Amino acid sequence: MSTTTAFAPAKINLTLRIVGRRADGYHELESLVAFADAGDTLTLRPGPETALAVDGPFAGACGETRDNLVLKAAAALGQRVPGLRGGAFHLDKSLPVAAGIGGGSSDAAAALRLLAGANGIVPGDPRLAEAALAVGADVPVCVTAKARVMRGIGEVLSPPIAMSRLPAVLVNPGVATATRDVFRAFAGMHGDAKPLGDVPATGLVDFLRAHGNDLTAAAIACVPVIGDVLDVLVALPGVQLARMSGSGSTCFALFETAPAASAAAETLRAARPDWWVAATTLG
Repeated sequence: MSTTTAFAPAKINLTLRIVGRRADGYHELESLVAFADAGDTLTLRPGPETALAVDGPFAGACGETRDNLVLKAAAALGQRVPGLRGGAFHLDKSLPVAAGIGGGSSDAAAALRLLAGANGIVPGDPRLAEAALAVGADVPVCVTAKARVMRGIGEVLSPPIAMSRLPAVLVNPGVATATRDVFRAFAGMHGDAKPLGDVPATGLVDFLRAHGNDLTAAAIACVPVIGDVLDVLVALPGVQLARMSGSGSTCFALFETAPAASAAAETLRAARPDWWVAATTLG
């Protein structure tokens, strides 16, 4: 069987509302999620043994290979599909790590898609969804990589949302953010009491302005440079909205057109060569 390839796009939390905390300590949330056309690339060469090789700009930040979510996804699916055929994975890691854009979760979802294809598992097979959730709360939404509203701890997904494409710039200052630390800092703070409701087909930027990211202040308390990034993004010519994604530290800025986003990205790269900057489209 020949090598197959899957794209693992960055997951962007356009909004993030903390609804409450469960008895097991996990926070319930409500988040409108979109996906970028920037991401990692994962390939699979089917074979008798499952292994993973990682390279790319952020390979060094991935930690021990045995802890990678790609291998955890393969193991989770193998527990549910007797005789699952694995193989040699190769991950080109282009997204920052621990960055609030679901890079590892998207990689795991890409692994599930590749394994499904190699084993004749149809996309709607419930074992895929079960394996995805077993790997992590952000993995289920990444399996189809379509804009949706996530609820619960991330396992309750709305139907796909047909939203307008959003030209954007993603910026990461090169500082990892520990999600656990951000939620710990959030303790005692209050989330947005306003539910998302229906996501409009038009006027999306105005809608987003009314729904923020509840974790922003907590993340800035943990990683102050996030506040600096947001200040820089807000000051860019033509920016419509600037916000942090997930628990940080990646932030995004929305623009009216793709050329405006590209021009802003070029300006940022020249001014801050130490930051990771990507012009992209969200949808």
